[in-house]
Amino acid sequence: MELNKDSPAVSIDMLLIVHSEKRRAAAQGVPRDPRADAGALLQRPGEFQGVGNGIRKWQNLEGNDFHESSAEKQHPQQPQVITSYDNQGTQLTVEVHPCDTMPQLLKKFSLAKRLQGDKNGNTRPRQPGGKDAHAYPWDKSSLKSMPLDLRQFEKLDTYASQVTVKSGLDELVSDLLQEAHSDLERVRAIWIWICHHIEYDIEAAQEKDRQAFKPTNILRTKKTNCDGYAGLFERMCRIAGVQCMTVAGYSKGFGYQTGQSFSGEFDHAWNAVFLEGRWHLLDSTWGSGLVNTATSKFTFLYNEFYFLTHPALFIEDHFPDNKNWQLLKPPQSLRQFENNMYHKSEFYNKGMLGARPDSAMIRTVNGKATITIESCAPTLFMFMLNGKQEHGLLSLKKNGMKLDVYPPTMGTHKLQIFAKGNSDIYSSVLEYTLKCNYVDLGVQLPSELHQPVGPSWFSEQMGIRKPSHSEPIIHTSDGRCSISFSVEEGISILASLHADESPITEETQRRYIFQVQREKRTEFKVQLPHAGKFAFKIFVKKRQEQGNYIFVFNYLLCCANTKVNWPMFPEIFGNWGQDNELLEPLSGVLPANRNIPFKLKLPGIAKALVKGQDTWPLTLNHEGYWEGSCSTAGCQEVYVMVLENANHNFYSYILKYQVNAQ
Repeated sequence: MELNKDSPAVSIDMLLIVHSEKRRAAAQGVPRDPRADAGALLQRPGEFQGVGNGIRKWQNLEGNDFHESSAEKQHPQQPQVITSYDNQGTQLTVEVHPCDTMPQLLKKFSLAKRLQGDKNGNTRPRQPGGKDAHAYPWDKSSLKSMPLDLRQFEKLDTYASQVTVKSGLDELVSDLLQEAHSDLERVRAIWIWICHHIEYDIEAAQEKDRQAFKPTNILRTKKTNCDGYAGLFERMCRIAGVQCMTVAGYSKGFGYQTGQSFSGEFDHAWNAVFLEGRWHLLDSTWGSGLVNTATSKFTFLYNEFYFLTHPALFIEDHFPDNKNWQLLKPPQSLRQFENNMYHKSEFYNKGMLGARPDSAMIRTVNGKATITIESCAPTLFMFMLNGKQEHGLLSLKKNGMKLDVYPPTMGTHKLQIFAKGNSDIYSSVLEYTLKCNYVDLGVQLPSELHQPVGPSWFSEQMGIRKPSHSEPIIHTSDGRCSISFSVEEGISILASLHADESPITEETQRRYIFQVQREKRTEFKVQLPHAGKFAFKIFVKKRQEQGNYIFVFNYLLCCANTKVNWPMFPEIFGNWGQDNELLEPLSGVLPANRNIPFKLKLPGIAKALVKGQDTWPLTLNHEGYWEGSCSTAGCQEVYVMVLENANHNFYSYILKYQVNAQ
């Protein structure tokens, strides 16, 4: 008799079943109970076939070895199994079991009949053939190998994730299938349960602990490695009557380095299930969570991507030992697998469709490398070059992003790209290795140039619309520019200016921006203190809400004119109104011993004056502007002051000017 996992069919050379007589059974103390468990019949030790680096294919008899502890407690006196061999090695097995019970062998034969058989009645799962191969490349219509509406699984997923282990695997599968009414739903229920209850055992994986692969121990410890995940999934599917096989191969998983080669022992195992006449791929190990590379700690983090993944996507990080299990036409070579761009699962989970370049190893051209990503919906991105968010310009597009990177030194650099989905967490989606053999010294970006650069759908979403400059870089030949936006009602907007190695402090650099409000449009007048590259950062905040301003985006301001040396704007105090407007003087530094004209728009103000050595009142003209002049003689500072209520006599400071020394 031969019965194993890879072949559910039963080959019987001779089966002798001996029913004991009642009196003999009683004399031998064998219980005559039709419910007596035959779980101990035909048991033999489980065997493991090594497939490399801790990956072993489970070759145990499909018996109730995961019930053995409870069975022994319930039935201390077990039926007897007598085995004999002749000189040629022929084996004869005789079962002595309670009257009126079905032999365990026949129970297993009955189970095997539930599995799909071929025309000859054999139940061994067939290997994938040509009709299983999907068209390549991926057509971007779905991440799955069959049409799925994940909403149809909501009730089943909730139920399956809450099922608990009561005794053993058979009962667990039976409980899981209470809400499953098709092979697809049976596979789904098993997948959900494993992904939410079995933890990756890092120690067992490193030590290649065989005990960690057995279903008995997996259910007890709730831990295993990829062998155990795949073996348990296969066993549960077979109990459920679904054809399933374990596939071994190479993977771009924990510890993978971009561009590495694969050879020798296989390092991973996953599963294939037969549904609706075709094979489909899944990986419950990677569906359950992830291992932190820094701490080597496992965290449950369900990943839908690895359930019935489209073969054209699955091949990006899974290379099977048998090329037929790629389910691709034509199949890829190992060299192609090593060299192909690796899009992490989060790349697809967050709605990305493609990236250029499509090679993990890229070279700069004239000191620059450009990466573009296409996505099916607006997405937030960020990048890191050698672990820092520097030396790049990342612009958001409606359906993707564009990144220009300028490595600061020659050599090899690591570039990581992250994307943000519905949560506040950015996830790594792509990783490149940059080869740079030339550095453009003329391109030195400010370290404060945060991402993204330039207005986009995100700035519109934050209430900033119709920008005067749609491109992320603004060039100015004389060191001056004006940037304006339409700002949504109820939104306050601020800006700041930053440059590296500037002789002017960051606080003072803010004084080179003057904000003007005209109806629903905000204008920022900019006068640069010197030549160079500046980060012009934009922040917003809802006026009625507490808290800090939120960074939205920035421009890169560039000025190559070394003669530029503009003075700062006057200092603004808190009482400067949102609708106030300064026409003159715009320079915050006034000449000494001069009469300086003033012209301002100050809505709702009762009186206004300018105070230096003496005080000069301003008058309101018919156009609504406050006008007048003052002398800078004998003073170092000049203030503009206002009286907001005619019934009061307290003036507030709104502007401050410096006076040049004589």
